[in-house]
Amino acid sequence: MTHRTDGTPFEEELVNAMNDFANSAAAPDFDSAGIVRKTRRRRNTTIAGIAAALIVAGGGTAIATGGSDAPRPMAVATSSTMSTYNPAATVLLEGSKFKYEFGGLSLDFATQQLAKMQLKLGTVKTTDCGKNGKPGTVVSVDPHEPKIVSKGATINLTLCAG
Repeated sequence: MTHRTDGTPFEEELVNAMNDFANSAAAPDFDSAGIVRKTRRRRNTTIAGIAAALIVAGGGTAIATGGSDAPRPMAVATSSTMSTYNPAATVLLEGSKFKYEFGGLSLDFATQQLAKMQLKLGTVKTTDCGKNGKPGTVVSVDPHEPKIVSKGATINLTLCAG
């Protein structure tokens, strides 16, 4: 007697049960609800395994790229002119393990990030930054790293004048 192997697991089980009992007086007995549960369990296990593999791969990527003790900052400069880390444009928030880098951010985006961090915008000054910066972007903050600020503190920004 041959058993089919094509089709869905439910169809396979049904055909196999019918073939097993084709010449007997007993009625075919198969648990359709159990088959569906087994299929769902197998699918859910596969999805969980793939998710776990992606999480591990992501963690492995962070380790392989030289992930430091400090996680990535929330406010990250996207400007191509921001090529090096600038402690004068970094805010350390009390109770947080993140360093928030504001260097190279526009005034609007920096203001949004301060609001998310529950900090207040203080004075905004401009300074000549020569060819090193993009006009209208943050070049420094006050207070800055290594000082730690608490929520509600006022942060002063210095922008590049061009």
